[in-house]
Amino acid sequence: MECTVTWFDGMSFVAETGSGHLLAMDGAPEAGGRNLAPRPMELMLAGAGGCTAFDVIMILKRGRHDIRSCSVRLEAERADTDPKVFTRIRFVYTVGGRNLKRETVERAVHLSAEKYCSASIILAHSAELTHEVELVEVQ
Repeated sequence: MECTVTWFDGMSFVAETGSGHLLAMDGAPEAGGRNLAPRPMELMLAGAGGCTAFDVIMILKRGRHDIRSCSVRLEAERADTDPKVFTRIRFVYTVGGRNLKRETVERAVHLSAEKYCSASIILAHSAELTHEVELVEVQ
């Protein structure tokens, strides 16, 4: 896996991923940015959310559970001093489907958190991670 990040002006950057996709990043105005794109740390948080959502959906689909929707809201706190690592991250999963059992969804979340989601497992080295599940019955 590889990625090239190129600086443009101010504090704006474009990343080109190994799969050929482009991604913009920018800093806050007080740091010389123009607020044109997400901050790098926001993207790190988004990556962890995407990684775990991917896992949960795959696990439930492989188990032939009738999953219809999945979203993950992440709420993070960072250290006050440099390096301003994440210190706490709360993952709140909202999973919709038919006849989903809480234990089944919680098991999928646990497997993602402990075994499959590389992004959140890396973040767990500096942050306390918590996971919550909200189920939505879809007709």
